Amino acid sequence: MTDIQTFIAPGGEEMVILTKADYLRLVEAVEDRIDAADAARILRAVAEGRDELVPDSVVKRIVDGEHPLRVWREHRGMTLQELAAAMGMSVPYLSMIETGKRTNVGAAAFRLAAEALRVDVDDLIP
Repeated sequence: MTDIQTFIAPGGEEMVILTKADYLRLVEAVEDRIDAADAARILRAVAEGRDELVPDSVVKRIVDGEHPLRVWREHRGMTLQELAAAMGMSVPYLSMIETGKRTNVGAAAFRLAAEALRVDVDDLIP
């Protein structure tokens, strides 16, 4: 940093004048510390089993338009029959949800699926 210039504001506070470059460097340093703290919090949650890292392949399939319910079911290694049984619904109904043929799905169904797949409900809503 360059030399620090100070002045007293009308309210009596001591103020500092920075070059724009110095100011931007300080902002970047603060943002880097915030990012590092967020990363540490996430890694701690993963290590403690409270969260998980989502593989790129799962994210890509969802971003490419596949129904998240199908993507998470397959990622968890569950068959359509296993998930339907865990949710207490029929295989054809679940299949219709996964293929997008059934779009008027109640929140209760997504809550059951989220519990069976160990994900947040928000992860399953297209």
